Amino acid sequence: MLLHVTQVLSPEDVARCRQRLDAADWADGRITAGYQSAKAKHNLQLPDDHPAARELGALILERLQRHPTFMAGALPRRIFPPLFNCYREGQSFGFHVDNAVRYPRTGEDRSPLRTDLSATLFLSHPDDYDGGELVIEDSFGTHSVKLPAGDLILYPASSLHQVMPITRGERVASFFWIQSLVRDEGERRLLFDLDVSIQSLTQQQAEHPALVSLVGVYHNLLRRWSET
Repeated sequence: MLLHVTQVLSPEDVARCRQRLDAADWADGRITAGYQSAKAKHNLQLPDDHPAARELGALILERLQRHPTFMAGALPRRIFPPLFNCYREGQSFGFHVDNAVRYPRTGEDRSPLRTDLSATLFLSHPDDYDGGELVIEDSFGTHSVKLPAGDLILYPASSLHQVMPITRGERVASFFWIQSLVRDEGERRLLFDLDVSIQSLTQQQAEHPALVSLVGVYHNLLRRWSET
């Protein structure tokens, strides 16, 4: 499931992120790439222990925890500390699949994290650059993603994906991975669809007698499928 999560960051949040990132010293993006990915990766990245990365990563995590669509779609058990990258003219990242397991080098919990979901949070306005689309391939075809600043795309980490070459401007984003409470993608999708339906029914008919039963079904399925 590809999920467009809107307005994770406010315009003020985006401006704060860009002010800090535009003044930062970027490093070679291959510092976090595996052997195969390093051959296809040509971009810049903020070191994960950089003060700006820690400050802005904490901001993003706080905003994610308050975003109902993200929480419903990801059902996060753990979120990898957000990283930040920058693509400038001529830079790209060819087709690759993200590592199955990541080892955080910052934060309180540095135990291995299984990457069930990948996330890209856009920090550049689409009109500020050409190219740079995130292209994701899945069983339903090829999807080209270029979102407004502050919006996030959530997708299975097992997906083959790439970032197209930049032909003008600069693309800045945050990226990270999520270990979900529910490992199976199909089960997560069913829970998300059920959650969205419950929220819609609640808005239309808050006193509908079926709501209690539907909420019960949701939590019983989550109880059956979750790993805690």
